[in-house]
Amino acid sequence: MTFFVTGTDTDCGKTLISSALLTAAKGETVGFKPVASGCAETEAGLRNSDALALMAASTIKLPYEDINPFAFLPAIAPHIAAEQMGVQLAPNRIAAMMKMSEFVGADFCLIEGAGGWRLPLGDGHYLSEVVQMMQLPVILVVGMKLGCLNHALLTVEAIKADGLNIAGWVANQVDPDMAHPEENLATLKAAITAPFLGFVPHLSEATAEQAASHLDISVLG
Repeated sequence: MTFFVTGTDTDCGKTLISSALLTAAKGETVGFKPVASGCAETEAGLRNSDALALMAASTIKLPYEDINPFAFLPAIAPHIAAEQMGVQLAPNRIAAMMKMSEFVGADFCLIEGAGGWRLPLGDGHYLSEVVQMMQLPVILVVGMKLGCLNHALLTVEAIKADGLNIAGWVANQVDPDMAHPEENLATLKAAITAPFLGFVPHLSEATAEQAASHLDISVLG
């Protein structure tokens, strides 16, 4: 099974939830982060903390460059960083690199996006086109905070309009002081027909293991 993980916006907790899903899954697992900006310079090259977290949660160990083929130093929109570096983020190039996910022998594979569903790649293209090319089922991470209802429902509409299936969704409380989280969650449950994988409360020291304890992935088909 291979899924694409998207979120309602930047910093909604996609990597934490992706790592938790990999931790909760049975068998051989692997997570990919095809496009990442905000990387750190190391002796081994550019490294992104999200990609490294996915690698740590995966049982299949691959070279970093296979996990994160498009890595950029500045913490800015990836298509702007790519333009500065003279790199083309064409959907077909990204899809070709992600096709390897079909050949690594994983029982459970995740491809984590960057930003939200309509992440620009430049030249009028979006990362969502890669998901369409690969016809991947989508897991949506909703960052629970003020404004999440609008963000979540618009994202659901966009995914469905692109002809893709939402395999499941997770509510991740990113704002510990969010007012009426239970009522907001009830509204989302009533509006989103896709399977609900769980509510992850705000964790002071968030780990994949802690987050995984709040998830039920048995409904993923």
